[in-house]
Amino acid sequence: MFTSQEPSKNNIIAIASGKGGVGKTWLSITLAHLFTRSGRRILLIDGDIGLANVDVQLGIAPTKDLTDVLRHQLPLKDAITHYHVGFDVIAGRSGSTSLANLSPEKLLGLKKDIHNIAHHYDYVILDLGAGIEHYVQFLASLAARCVVVLTDEPTSLTDAYAFVKLCSTKLNKTELSVVVNQAATQKDGERAYDALNKACSNFLGTSPSLLGVIRRDNKVRDAIRAQSPLVEKSPHTTAATDAAAISIKLLQRMCVPVSG
Repeated sequence: MFTSQEPSKNNIIAIASGKGGVGKTWLSITLAHLFTRSGRRILLIDGDIGLANVDVQLGIAPTKDLTDVLRHQLPLKDAITHYHVGFDVIAGRSGSTSLANLSPEKLLGLKKDIHNIAHHYDYVILDLGAGIEHYVQFLASLAARCVVVLTDEPTSLTDAYAFVKLCSTKLNKTELSVVVNQAATQKDGERAYDALNKACSNFLGTSPSLLGVIRRDNKVRDAIRAQSPLVEKSPHTTAATDAAAISIKLLQRMCVPVSG
């Protein structure tokens, strides 16, 4: 099934955040589930080695993960775990060596491997580590679109601005979009985006688009505690409905056909 092909990033989506605790990994998992339900073949990669928790939120225990790929030269395809709702996962490993310690050669090898494996999926979702470190920017550069997740807290807005500032100068071929998570209301979320967008427009000369607002929903916490995707556990709740609208908009913007 897996063969070497020319690299492509047209179907890679990075999910990022300026700070932790804003729901970035939850959104990555939820989008993977929603895309799968729409008939797409999906690979979710946990790029937050050291603080990885995709496997924890999904309640899986992979036998191989991204750390094995980087430390022991395991082929990337051999680190894939199939999740029962239909998408594939390459997990990280919490507490392991960070990607920040990888040599440029290792990073370039990982870039090639991710681009090659992307040919075998409709979409690859990269759940990045929080922050603006070099390796986070590097992984973001592999994607056609980077979705920056934030909340309406001042520190989240400030850190999201810092992320957009760096990416707008270094990732000129990666489209930046914003999702406001955990908003009290739709209007509160839109106000948070407007504050970020105003700063980006005035000081950076760029305007990342708003993909959508996800309203605060206690069912999200319940689903995480149950180690089950929200779309599976509570598909008709507020957050699930908001995330579904975002997934549709994102699919429309990516414009990658379903594989045959």
